[in-house]
Amino acid sequence: MASLAQTSWSILDLSSLGAPGRRQAAQVLVAAFAADYPAAWPTLADGLAEVEEFFAEGRLARAALGEGDRLLGWIGAISAYDGHAWELHPLAVHPDFQGRGIGTALVRDLEEQVRARGATTLYLGSDDETDTTSLGGVDLYPDVLTKLAAIRNLGRHPFTFYQKLGYSVVGVLPDANGFGRPDIFMAKRIGDKAR
Repeated sequence: MASLAQTSWSILDLSSLGAPGRRQAAQVLVAAFAADYPAAWPTLADGLAEVEEFFAEGRLARAALGEGDRLLGWIGAISAYDGHAWELHPLAVHPDFQGRGIGTALVRDLEEQVRARGATTLYLGSDDETDTTSLGGVDLYPDVLTKLAAIRNLGRHPFTFYQKLGYSVVGVLPDANGFGRPDIFMAKRIGDKAR
């Protein structure tokens, strides 16, 4: 795998890339989730439909663009709670470029973007449909919070990626995607307490 220096890519608004950028974003979305969550966006049409949603009011999409105008990854956010909090959704880096700092850079950039829009909190849901955490594949009731407090990563679940970026596990919705398939909620304060 060739090295990819951070200086060989830049982050900009996905909207500035036009129709070719939207198509690349959809391709990246499908490819990024194909291995672990193939039902998320199984086709290019599904990916395009998701990308199109990010050109509506109260949404934001940023893209990492590499050499030859290749879209390496992208991230989105959805305004909630009167703009005090934004939901980070989705984060997708093409599998060929994962593990090279692009996802981290996209998250950091998004934090700055929503902070500038007055947000105090950025939050996300990180499903476990593949039993890659200690919460997956088990009955979390009746003592959900005890099990949540002891959460462990058993595979390559992204919750530890977000923890390294300062996000805290703030909750879980048991069985959100079927029995034993929870959604793990994470959040980070990104704005001033005075806001």
